[in-house]
Amino acid sequence: MNKTFYPKLAISNIKKNGKFYFPYLVTFIGMTMMFYIMGALAGNKGIDQMRGAYSLKMIMDLGTAVIGIFSAIFLFYTNSFLMKRRQNEIGLYNILGMEKRHIARILGYETFFICVGGIVSGLILGIVLNKFMFLILAKMIGFKVPFQFEFMPETIVMTALLFGAISIVIFLWNIIKIKVANPMELLHGGVVGEKEPKTKGLLAVIGIICIGVAYYIAITTKNPLTAIMLFFVAVLLVIIGTYALFTAGSIVILKLLRKNKTFYYHPKHFTSISGMIYRMKQNAAGLSNICILSTMVLVMISTTTCLYIGVEDALSEMYPKDILISENYDKSNHEEKIDKLIQKELDERNLSIKNVKKYSQLSFAGNFKDGVFSLAPDNTTDQVHQLEIITKSDYEAMGGTTVPLKKNEVIVCSKGQKLEDKINVLSTDLYVKKYIKDFPIESDMETVVKNVDYIVVYDQQTMEQLFKRESAQFKEYQIFMMCHKEFDLTGSDEDKIAFSKGLSERFSQEKGMEVHQRSRQENKAEFYAIFGGFLFLGIFLGSLFLMATALIIYYKQISEGYEDKQRFEIMQKVGMSKEEVKKTISSQIVMVFFLPLAMAGIHVLAAFSLMEKLLALFSLRNTTLFATCTIGTMVVFAAVYIIVYLLTAKVYYKIVKWN
Repeated sequence: MNKTFYPKLAISNIKKNGKFYFPYLVTFIGMTMMFYIMGALAGNKGIDQMRGAYSLKMIMDLGTAVIGIFSAIFLFYTNSFLMKRRQNEIGLYNILGMEKRHIARILGYETFFICVGGIVSGLILGIVLNKFMFLILAKMIGFKVPFQFEFMPETIVMTALLFGAISIVIFLWNIIKIKVANPMELLHGGVVGEKEPKTKGLLAVIGIICIGVAYYIAITTKNPLTAIMLFFVAVLLVIIGTYALFTAGSIVILKLLRKNKTFYYHPKHFTSISGMIYRMKQNAAGLSNICILSTMVLVMISTTTCLYIGVEDALSEMYPKDILISENYDKSNHEEKIDKLIQKELDERNLSIKNVKKYSQLSFAGNFKDGVFSLAPDNTTDQVHQLEIITKSDYEAMGGTTVPLKKNEVIVCSKGQKLEDKINVLSTDLYVKKYIKDFPIESDMETVVKNVDYIVVYDQQTMEQLFKRESAQFKEYQIFMMCHKEFDLTGSDEDKIAFSKGLSERFSQEKGMEVHQRSRQENKAEFYAIFGGFLFLGIFLGSLFLMATALIIYYKQISEGYEDKQRFEIMQKVGMSKEEVKKTISSQIVMVFFLPLAMAGIHVLAAFSLMEKLLALFSLRNTTLFATCTIGTMVVFAAVYIIVYLLTAKVYYKIVKWN
């Protein structure tokens, strides 16, 4: 036999099955390109020159890993569709005398051509677009960085090895399936109808329970730290529940509709429901995947967009002033020395300060039970409270309402569980004089602990007494009392950064001083690197998942078309008019393809509260902004989904020959 026979036959098969292979090849190229770009960005030396480079590279590395894993899973999934559509063709080869080893050679060449074409084309596009993507990332982060075109052979090799390995595994899997299959089964595999699926009430109940528990977690979780731990549990439950509901719940609903005689015995409903019942078993996986991928796109884009737009809000939340200086409290009185060093740096740079805030603060955590506070908190309970204690004089100096206090009286602002009117803190009885809603300072622990209590005590002596008792009882995890000074600066951001660096240098030269200094402007770059990187990754992965969603919809339209073609011809032969058949077609495909979108929307709305808590960990608590981003993302995604549906529906109508 001619050596070129098998390669030519393989190329002919790819061309003949172009409507199946072309979208698959485009997806292969797209995933190869995206993997290379993300890997190249992670290794780009230009990123090393940015502030926040470490965080940004971690985000890019995470994106590379996600794309690689998803590509392997999705290409394997779409290959199963391709092989199912070609079973009768492969079976025919076998019936006509071609041995399975010959069929394996044909499939080997087909896999080779797709693999080489996909990898080479994807790498070329990735290399060409790499610089453009880098500039987009730099624009998002907001920094100008020198950039040279980099040819990254290690990333090219890694990309080629990954997608080559995926292709080999897919080929071996196809060979195994063909080897164990009966030729007659292959010949009729693409046209074998589905038996009516049994009603799996237990699986439907499991699906409802999984979704219900996931929604309960999302809606009732109040603590941001708990939200992190429960997020992946909720995601797993949603995935399981979605598959169970589409597999079993949809059949239960359809059979209930069939029992409704008034509704069922209508030409429009009769054919749609009966057809969907018989094919729901094979529809379930595709519809579930569309729903889950759509949910991932919506959650990812809405949260990362909110983070990026709200970066200034988060920055102001974390750094309310330009400069924040903290020192461990002691009797050595470094305040004057710190003020002198600040003034020297101001004079040298011809700057001035404003909006000065000075206060001492005692912070520690424990449990409240029956009004008694104890140390060594049990983090598994809701009784954990973070106490933030300042003096009356500092509270009033920061603009707090003047309230007369006696020695053991306090003012309390509770963020979470309200304290009792009489509390015992470290064996000291304190009586709540007044409860207030707002407080002039905000603890970082609000994003971690459910209950944070701001307490105003009578004077410095009272706070020092609590500090001594806390130190004596809790030596192993002693928390120091801190003196804080915060202020804004005049001048540009560059002036403020230079001032911060100069002041930090002065502090480092002083012996016996442990001063912690933070600058809003210096950390601004880190914020933009993290939030801009997340947005870039969100858009990148969102595009990847959207591409996968579009391909699944496309393949489902083809699958539905081939299976419906003969059925609709029979409907017309038995007396249904073309108009009735057309209504049946519209009813069925609208129900099938828009159900996942509706379900994804419900998932996103249920997850809103949980995602809001996760955003709080990034010091972003703007609910209005997040709601706007979520709604906007859902509207845009729905529009794109409808466009994809309309374009792929044309393929369906062409197959069933309906104009």
